[in-house]
Amino acid sequence: MSHVSRRLGSTRSEEERSHHPGEGPTVLIDTYDRVATDLRVSLTDKCNLRCTYCMPEEGLQWLGKSELLSDDEIVRLIRIAVTRLGITEVRFTGGEPLLRPGLVSIVEQCAALTPRPRMSLTTNGIGLKRTATALKAAGLDRVNVSLDTLRPDVFKTLTRRDRHKDVLDGLEAAHEAGLTPVKVNSVLMPGLNDDEAPELLAWAVAHGYELRFIEQMPLDAQHGWKRDGMITAGDILASLRTRFTLTPESDASRGSAPAERWTVDGGPHRVGVIASVTRPFCRACDRTRLTADGQVRTCLFAREETDLRGALRGDAPDEEIAQLWRTAMWGKKAGSGLDDPSFLQPDRPMSAIGG
Repeated sequence: MSHVSRRLGSTRSEEERSHHPGEGPTVLIDTYDRVATDLRVSLTDKCNLRCTYCMPEEGLQWLGKSELLSDDEIVRLIRIAVTRLGITEVRFTGGEPLLRPGLVSIVEQCAALTPRPRMSLTTNGIGLKRTATALKAAGLDRVNVSLDTLRPDVFKTLTRRDRHKDVLDGLEAAHEAGLTPVKVNSVLMPGLNDDEAPELLAWAVAHGYELRFIEQMPLDAQHGWKRDGMITAGDILASLRTRFTLTPESDASRGSAPAERWTVDGGPHRVGVIASVTRPFCRACDRTRLTADGQVRTCLFAREETDLRGALRGDAPDEEIAQLWRTAMWGKKAGSGLDDPSFLQPDRPMSAIGG
């Protein structure tokens, strides 16, 4: 049974809890009294890397252009989320969101919303050198960049592409453009880069980046993930402590953030670990997700979706779309199910869901 399977809070009806006249925007609340304020928006399922823990070398069957939301449709859904559903943070993801031609315009339009959401971007960093300044000018607040290794040869093995320098250049460009704090996401894989944790942290500290280690999750297109042998949060911390003194931050300072955080050698630098598999954080989850083809997902590991694209293209009014979204979130499960022996990996891989 999930560690958050107990129902929390009051027993108000869905209607009572999702709409409060005179109290500002309605909210995305579920039956466990979790309120979603963080929206993850996938802009494309395409990527210009082929990371071994994400997709096969030959790539995947990409969504067709007509299946993807248009720029205007994306902006409309974000506007509904911000003005009617209480969303305060928007994270643009993919696939690789920098492959979306209209990205700068989408950011600019979302920055003009009232209230203005905080906006960030999760990227592999390859295109940041040419786009960081424009994204900052459009209103983007910061970036998360995926980088699993400091060794070009290992990068090429992990991603099947020789683009390591492009990522480093992108990180530097993001920092110079003021897309800060620049966060770096790293996944450690057995036999490839599992010895690099201390080296990665020393490098991040030297460059002023905030490092986040992420446990490998069962979201690969090949469905080859195995719990046995994965590099866990405990493994990562043990490795880091061979070189650094780590002091845990309080749970209160963590809030709903997925990463547990530690100060490094007394501070001010910090390192985080997102332990989705071994230390699930579902109880504090505040996220809702929108795929590039207009489906609402209540959890990264959900096996059900709610179609908003059909409502958009069927000329549904904003409030009808908002109510579809509320209903979807009301049905959010207590947890991801990763701690259940009967867990089934979702059909969509990470690249098609959005991080």
